[in-house]
Amino acid sequence: MSSTIILSIVVLVIMLVIGVPVALSFFISALIIALGSGASLSLLMSYSYKNTSSIILLTIPLFIMAGSIMAYGGIGRQIISAASKLVGRLKGGLAVVAIISCSVFAAISGSAAATLSAIGGIIGPMLKEKRYPRGLVAAMMASAGVIGILIPPSGIMILYGWSSSTSVLACFLAGAIPGIILAILLSVCTLLMLKNNNDIETLSYDELKAQWAEEKRIRKENHERGPFWALLMPFIILGCIYGGITTTTEAAAIATAYAIPVGFLIYKKLTWNAMKDSFIDAAKATGTIMLLTLTVQMLSRMFIDVNLPKLILNAFYSVTDNRWGILAMINLFLFVLGMLMDDTSGTLLATPILVPIIRELGFSPVHFAAVLAVNLGMGNITPPVAPLLYFSSRIIDAPLKEMLKPTLVYFLFAWLPTLLLTTFIPQIATWLPAILGYKI
Repeated sequence: MSSTIILSIVVLVIMLVIGVPVALSFFISALIIALGSGASLSLLMSYSYKNTSSIILLTIPLFIMAGSIMAYGGIGRQIISAASKLVGRLKGGLAVVAIISCSVFAAISGSAAATLSAIGGIIGPMLKEKRYPRGLVAAMMASAGVIGILIPPSGIMILYGWSSSTSVLACFLAGAIPGIILAILLSVCTLLMLKNNNDIETLSYDELKAQWAEEKRIRKENHERGPFWALLMPFIILGCIYGGITTTTEAAAIATAYAIPVGFLIYKKLTWNAMKDSFIDAAKATGTIMLLTLTVQMLSRMFIDVNLPKLILNAFYSVTDNRWGILAMINLFLFVLGMLMDDTSGTLLATPILVPIIRELGFSPVHFAAVLAVNLGMGNITPPVAPLLYFSSRIIDAPLKEMLKPTLVYFLFAWLPTLLLTTFIPQIATWLPAILGYKI
């Protein structure tokens, strides 16, 4: 490996660790390789601009906008109300309600941050009122929020499909079963951790019935609707996509268009100011993602020009020639990458480098979409960066030190099993796309 490549990677890691903005870190790293190899900077800029001029990238801000409108419009509260009727009587059942609600909301917003913000902001105070340990609550919400990366439609699956020339719809489906497995394991871990906790309050069936009756009375007095319209939304979105009625981008637009009247007219929680704030949030997220996309296109092009994927593969072969062993090493690489940067940046950087290796090893890029998503999701809750861990700490108002033990439990007994199953049993990721006729 040439000294220029080593220097660019070392500089990239140092800048990420010390907190330099990710987009700037990518640009400087790409600039080092370009200057060292004599590449044309003007051609590099035009290549990056051309690659980012894709209609599919419009899908991401539209889903972000839909998720933000739903958070302001009271749809998250309706999802929580519906989930509480399923498991509200269990000891620790309200925590499981939070995990189920995150899974359902993720199927609408496609964003981990939007899911955590909408559901955590509502159910967090409810859990604290029932004396759930705040460190456990914050750790659980951080892990549950990451389900938004796996359950379709997922923002990073859109980026992965676009940058790897893989069907976005197949990538959506690849993350569904791992997402469900993760949600189940998170629920089991939570119930076991709360099993011997005598401080938390658990409602009896009569108390739950009284609570539901009170909710019904309040809805009737305020002329509010039940959770039906909120729960209908993921079926509309996914039905349009997989029924061949719309493209992914059009479905994202439908999600936004659907959320506005539901928030205004049905649940009556959405205001003009709130909608303006949701548009501003979407615009900020779009600007960030597009800048990241532009700079990472430069860096990935430089890495490909200097044949970095082949160099990495040769390095793996020097350790083992077993393709499953190499896949295990790729997992470790992705996990470390996820510890250093957010899931969007990690996806944009890793995909063009690793997908050629995955194809040469004979693995399906659809299978790898799920493997990458689980790894980067796990990195979202693993320090030093751990953006969702810190975000959840702020939302739930829990000190980070109280979150570390439950986070470790979730890591060992929910995240790792999900990763191992997804990695070494490819059918978990490829079964749904295959039965729906997508090329694996």
